[in-house]
Amino acid sequence: MQIINKKANFNYSLLEKIEAGIVLSGSEAKTIRLHGGDLSNSYAKIINNEAYLINFNIPIAGKKDYDSTRSRKLLLHRNEIISLTTKMKSQGLILVPVKLYNHKRLYKIELALAKSKRKFEKKESIKKRDIEREIKESLKS
Repeated sequence: MQIINKKANFNYSLLEKIEAGIVLSGSEAKTIRLHGGDLSNSYAKIINNEAYLINFNIPIAGKKDYDSTRSRKLLLHRNEIISLTTKMKSQGLILVPVKLYNHKRLYKIELALAKSKRKFEKKESIKKRDIEREIKESLKS
């Protein structure tokens, strides 16, 4: 079971990828297994030397006092957090979740240090994709 953030590759140029664990409650883990979640608007932030995943949407039906986009703690080693913060501050990078998957019975999240693309860079990537699609169609026929 995988949840992939399709917007991450389009909006950001991904540089370095890191694997982290994520702290979930039992009902959240079950909902992800059955219905999935939404990573598209989420990002990771380091607060007080702890990493958090912010705005990851896990919609649980039936719970009234449940915040579906609450901040969830990420499990990283201290030296990983320190190296991430120094890279983020020195190069102006963002931590973006790329995909969420399960490893045996644990849920892991793949984070990427990313630099946001400008509008013209996004247009260039769309043009490249269209050209590649046309080439593939012409080769088939």
